[in-house]
Amino acid sequence: MDMKDLYELFLQHPTITTDSRDVPEGSMFFALKGETFDGNAYAKMAIEKGAAYAVIDEKEHAKEGNERLILVDDVLKTLQQLAKYHRVHLGTPIIGITGTNGKTTTKELIAAVLKKKYNVLYTQGNFNNHIGVPKTLLQLTKEHDIAVIEMGANHPGEIKTLVEIVLPDFGIITNVGKAHLLGFGSFEGVIRTKGELYDFLRELGGTAFINNDNPHLLGISNGLKLVKYGQQKADDLLVKGELVECNPFLKFKWEVPQSSKREKLVQTHLIGSYNLDNALAAACIGTYFDVPADDISKALEEYTPSNNRSQLTITKNNRLVVDAYNANPTSMKAALDNFRLIPADHKMCILGQMGELGVVSEEEHQKIIDLIGECGFEVVWLVGEEFAKTSHPTDYRLFANVEEVKSAIVAEQPKGHLILIKGSNSNKLVQTVELL
Repeated sequence: MDMKDLYELFLQHPTITTDSRDVPEGSMFFALKGETFDGNAYAKMAIEKGAAYAVIDEKEHAKEGNERLILVDDVLKTLQQLAKYHRVHLGTPIIGITGTNGKTTTKELIAAVLKKKYNVLYTQGNFNNHIGVPKTLLQLTKEHDIAVIEMGANHPGEIKTLVEIVLPDFGIITNVGKAHLLGFGSFEGVIRTKGELYDFLRELGGTAFINNDNPHLLGISNGLKLVKYGQQKADDLLVKGELVECNPFLKFKWEVPQSSKREKLVQTHLIGSYNLDNALAAACIGTYFDVPADDISKALEEYTPSNNRSQLTITKNNRLVVDAYNANPTSMKAALDNFRLIPADHKMCILGQMGELGVVSEEEHQKIIDLIGECGFEVVWLVGEEFAKTSHPTDYRLFANVEEVKSAIVAEQPKGHLILIKGSNSNKLVQTVELL
């Protein structure tokens, strides 16, 4: 079956599923493979559960004469090609977003701002990889005015693959930092891979929204059409912002320097001064797309994080700064720098080890230990073997895993603390929140 015919079937059955346990009536099931499963084996079951068609790539699972089983060379590539075909067919303006830190929060803020004026499709959850991106694109309809598509990467070439599916008209790289170094090989590898979004926009004449304060991004932006935002004064900024306070929530001012309109003051529900750049990116994009300034400010004030990123949780015993979805040297440093500035009589941090750092893992964990030493926190708990390898003060507590941490919390019941919970998602530190 060629793509045109497959697309005609998709238009009749526009619900896509890749999970044989969740098969909506009349959907199309794509039989993906993983390390521990083969979707081909569940194709017939998916049809029995109500799928209109099942797309498979193993001939032994294609029953002769059953036209509802569609045999292709590669199911994943077919899913990606179908998404690209659909994207081209609709022609919806798309903003592609990537970056080491802040891309999910920035995506959420951009969507919140644009929704004040437009019907927006945007990436849900962490659907930012080679499977999630095409599934998101296939949710586009004629009713959508614009889309914001998040793209993640942990090895070279991944952003290039994704942008060639998404075909973004606009793009933003939030920042570049030390993350997934095991896959990228070096910080320079991170910059090159994230820069694949710029490469695509440069070739196709697209527009990039850029933080004018970031030298790494400016250094790879030659030849691009740029729309700039930042905190430092510059003649060509569309949006300029200034930190007012972060105690604990971010409050900032922003303006359009080339406009006669007055400066706006925004009180957010975001923890961390590092979120100022994310908010300014959303204000910049909203301004570019003619969202009224008051609506932009209102959207930024209304947004409340609920994804364990920069989240304040108040319990009967403590106040928690929960940032336990992801961690790398750049985001860990930003979290600690911000946490040290929040006034509190008793501070405690529970930090989980950072993953995928390769040969520099011990060095980067030691840098975090050294930074903690400058902060003067009352209580420091460290989770994971990478922290155990560091040289650290004897009063820092070491835990092998989250289960040991949970046991200590139950036994000791910390009270009256402001507590930072930060670590890679693999540490599962979010499980500590309900106990604190």
